[in-house]
Amino acid sequence: MNENKISNRSLVTPPSFIRGILKVTENEEVISFAGGLPNPISFPKEALKESTQRVIDTFGSKVFQYASTAGLLPLREGIAARLNEMYEMDITAEEILITTGSQQALDLIGKVLINQDDAVIVEEPGYLGAIQAFSQYQPHFLPIPLENDGMDIRELEQTLKENRVKFAYLVPNYQNPSGVTYSDEKRKEILALARKYDCILVEDDPYGELSFDGKPRGYISAHDLEGSILLGTFSKTVTPGMRLGFMIVRDAKLRKYINTAKEAADLHSNIFSQYIIWDYMMHNPIEAHIAQIRNLYKAQCQTMLSAMAEYFPKEVTFTKPAGGMFIWATLPKGQSAMKLFEKAKAEKVAFVPGNPFYTDGREANTLRLNYTNSSHEMIEEGIIRIGKILTT
Repeated sequence: MNENKISNRSLVTPPSFIRGILKVTENEEVISFAGGLPNPISFPKEALKESTQRVIDTFGSKVFQYASTAGLLPLREGIAARLNEMYEMDITAEEILITTGSQQALDLIGKVLINQDDAVIVEEPGYLGAIQAFSQYQPHFLPIPLENDGMDIRELEQTLKENRVKFAYLVPNYQNPSGVTYSDEKRKEILALARKYDCILVEDDPYGELSFDGKPRGYISAHDLEGSILLGTFSKTVTPGMRLGFMIVRDAKLRKYINTAKEAADLHSNIFSQYIIWDYMMHNPIEAHIAQIRNLYKAQCQTMLSAMAEYFPKEVTFTKPAGGMFIWATLPKGQSAMKLFEKAKAEKVAFVPGNPFYTDGREANTLRLNYTNSSHEMIEEGIIRIGKILTT
């Protein structure tokens, strides 16, 4: 089809870089550190099977019928109760909207908030799924460099002073792709700046409960929800395949617009999955289940960090995350992560070069490594292969 038939919005939206890379990993001989995939052994298959049968037996045809756009009320009540207990928040079910994963939430935020050329702050490096979702609405991205404890505060304040920023998007806990967690000091400063400059704070927290010390940090806006949008998901703690996430929006007017946009997009998220997740939460010790995932990922992360310390050249630096799913490595200045990827691919090992995590698509010397979906043996072997390339 001639491209003049395609909307400008679609023409400027980049395809998912990782989806392309994942085609390489379909070969079973490839050791993949590329995807952000939860480990399948963490899926509570038997418990979900019991919940599936129970909700059909209990609710019958209701689980197969159309439902409200906001989502299953008992599930929203359960989410509110759990977050209120964990983080001493005061969320109500009315303030929660169930979405088809966090990715739909990002799309809805873009659809409702972004006009073409609106200023939007993102982290640098930033989550490429958010960059992709927002790109279709043609904003003016204002990337703020990440430091070891969160955004560069001076750069953030200067950017807010000089621009009418619509919203700032950040992942404060075990950030994707860097693994960085925001310090308490920077959390306070960021919240104060967002309120001072009337900037909506969009907080995405898919990895927050995967803290290796078992003490989730929670949201920056946990006790000041006005002017913020909070995102969460069941993809990293229960199952990604059901595609269930949620948004917390206190502002009633904004929530109405987001609800209308979702209604126009899909009427509602999968109601059968909502019933199953709710039943699972009600009948199983989810905290104990998440603790098992934490312990699993902590051990896998340590295996990767130890292997990198042993087999990578000393000139290669990398983050040491305290939770989540990713390690971010930086090659010496002038080296190309994309060229390294091509060489690694020939050795049947894959990772994600840093290029798509920057809004300018630069030729990066950084790369993201995922440790959660590989055995300890595969992690060590994969790092050995990359290390050999780096030292030759």
